[in-house]
Amino acid sequence: MSNSSTNQRGFFFNVDWLTVLLYLTLCAIGWFNIHSAVFDPKHPGFVDFDTNYGKQFIFIMSSIILAIVILLLDNRFFITFASIFYIITVILLIAVLVVGRNVGGNQAWIPLGSFRLQPSEFAKVTTVLLLARYLSGTNIRITEPRSFFSAAAIIGLPMLLIMLQPDTGSTLVFCSLIFVLYREGLSPYFLIIIGLMIVLFVLTLLYNQIYLVIGVVILGLLIMWTLRRFRQVMFTVFIGMLISVAFIFSVKYIYLHVLKQHQKERIDILLGLTTDLRKKGYNVNQSKIAIGSGKLWGKGYLQGTQTKYSFVPEQSTDFIFCTVGEEWGFAGSVVLIGLYLFLLLRLLMLAERQRSPFSRIYGYGVASVLFFHVIINIGMTVGVVPVIGIPLPFISYGGSSLWSFTILLFIMIKLDSNRMGTISPN
Repeated sequence: MSNSSTNQRGFFFNVDWLTVLLYLTLCAIGWFNIHSAVFDPKHPGFVDFDTNYGKQFIFIMSSIILAIVILLLDNRFFITFASIFYIITVILLIAVLVVGRNVGGNQAWIPLGSFRLQPSEFAKVTTVLLLARYLSGTNIRITEPRSFFSAAAIIGLPMLLIMLQPDTGSTLVFCSLIFVLYREGLSPYFLIIIGLMIVLFVLTLLYNQIYLVIGVVILGLLIMWTLRRFRQVMFTVFIGMLISVAFIFSVKYIYLHVLKQHQKERIDILLGLTTDLRKKGYNVNQSKIAIGSGKLWGKGYLQGTQTKYSFVPEQSTDFIFCTVGEEWGFAGSVVLIGLYLFLLLRLLMLAERQRSPFSRIYGYGVASVLFFHVIINIGMTVGVVPVIGIPLPFISYGGSSLWSFTILLFIMIKLDSNRMGTISPN
């Protein structure tokens, strides 16, 4: 393991302060919007610890302390203890199934006095760490079956445990790590196959599956006839056709017998198969009304009527983007999305300039997780993806999510500060 000591000209000399500034800006935006979302004239102060914005202030201050602690650690600490951290979170994910508290239909929290710990949030950090440690090892090639299935097992174990809670949103976040595997050499055909499966899933719910099967078979036969001189390719197309047909029939079974009733209802509403503006479709409908009412410049801070009268449930957590859209308008929403885009591009730039494979892989893991959270959270508030209940990074209310995102980001900032050194798991 090579030396990764800090620069002698000063510990903070190489810290990427632009990324730190983006982090602090997003936290500040989050706190102001949480304050507005839950504002009560009876508690007009900016820091009232009996309110969500008062508690979020504590979470932000503790996150900053946590970030400083991370920056003081040696780079080797993260790769050395990656396996131990992963095992701890797996144990916590098992424990939450036994002693966890059920909130909103998910048994995902461990009560610790007045605070509730959500292990699934920290599992994202430890999974990215262990995945980076494994993939940066010598003789690991993601194109080889053994390496691929080992990496898939690292990602799949916490996914399985979180699915048992059941927390579909947090489970799906781990799927974003496919981009890490792609960066490390996984064939792009995997991404194409995943995209086609999503399209086929939607088409199966919208149209008669018999017609789809006939269409797939005809398309497959046409491709095979066109490529009849290339027997190996023809065989691959034939196998793909059979898998597609099997997938079409399995979708209905999964939809009818595996998905929960509320999940089916959300998918039906998203695809326009049913309209339910009073029950399952209520959140999304009110969310779109709130965002649309903000128009170009918004109604102004503390002036959101949809926010003030609690028309949108979970206003300070999963649907915090509604407050941004209503009070800051289209312009404010664009600024917030622009900040996220800048942060993601910055993370990719940081990842690519690393000399250590571990740091590069970890950086892509951070970017993938944040990208998924941002796209899905904003997408569900505007009604383009099903409501699966995941927080908007650094903006939504919650201690576990803010701490986990802070740890995730600042480990990357720390690794980047010593990027001229290399770290190896061997």
